[in-house]
Amino acid sequence: MVKFGIKRAIVLAAVVICSFETVVVLEARVRSAGVHLEQGYIPTHDGSKLYYEKIGTGPILIAPGRLFLFDSFRQLGDQYTVISYDMRNRGKSEHIEDGSKLTIQNDVRDLETVRQHFGANKFTPVGYSYLGLMVVMYAMEHPQHVERIVQLGPVPLKFGTRYPPDEMQNDLDQVFEGRGWGELQQLRKSGYAESHPKDFCEKDWQVMRFMLIGDPANVGKLGKSLCDMPNEWPVNLNKHFQYIFTSIQRLDIPKEELKKVTMPVLTIHGTKDRNAPYGSGKEWARNLPDARLVNIKGGAHQSFVEYPEQVFPAIRTFLHRKWPEQAVKVNQP
Repeated sequence: MVKFGIKRAIVLAAVVICSFETVVVLEARVRSAGVHLEQGYIPTHDGSKLYYEKIGTGPILIAPGRLFLFDSFRQLGDQYTVISYDMRNRGKSEHIEDGSKLTIQNDVRDLETVRQHFGANKFTPVGYSYLGLMVVMYAMEHPQHVERIVQLGPVPLKFGTRYPPDEMQNDLDQVFEGRGWGELQQLRKSGYAESHPKDFCEKDWQVMRFMLIGDPANVGKLGKSLCDMPNEWPVNLNKHFQYIFTSIQRLDIPKEELKKVTMPVLTIHGTKDRNAPYGSGKEWARNLPDARLVNIKGGAHQSFVEYPEQVFPAIRTFLHRKWPEQAVKVNQP
């Protein structure tokens, strides 16, 4: 039986360790239009460097989490400016040894740094997973710069919140059955993750990737791992998550404070999300003043990769200042 103790949040988040390279349907369209891809580094307030990629022209979207999002979101470069960057100590961004610098508060500050770097007076932030919480925190501090918000599988407002059974996916035994979970744990205990960090990362990805999709038949859509980047090796990333989730665990944002976030918010959440429970998507849509929820039935934490034909038309409609037909208001219980 698969069991998770007090480090469950770190293990769940680490599923997104070695993500994917997605082939998106509209990428050829973007390339044929001659859209220029810009790449570079942005210095932060405390001297570290954030790697970014930028494509397209038009209204600006800024999406932290480049290593997960950009290959999918670059298709929007046919109508929008898409700026996506790796968070500090992630992906191709500079490695940081000082764990005190790895906090969600610094993620908020980094988003503002990126906005200033590109001179974006108004933009739409896209927040995936714990960054769905982060972009709301940003909007609370800098509402004058936020046009609209897109959340993808956001984590709860309060760390550790429990939801009704039908709003939490608890099928890890079935997900990992016959896929090498036991062998992976033996390698971990033997110190293989430390002695062979890249090879262990690859083995870890082959098992853990099944958590990110609702239908096992769709696992191929995730593509290859991100193990070519040392920041994404479990031996490094688990330490990163210990600091980040400590800062998140300490948060205590009153729901009354959410009234400051008056701009439209589109929350997209898979009903089989195992990393951030589906109930958290409903909670955000229920408590933000002008938010609606798009349910991706059967989708898990990377529903934007598994079911792009549902996710991206909804995002495009929202960016055109309309609510997608499938977006629903979530009433108070």
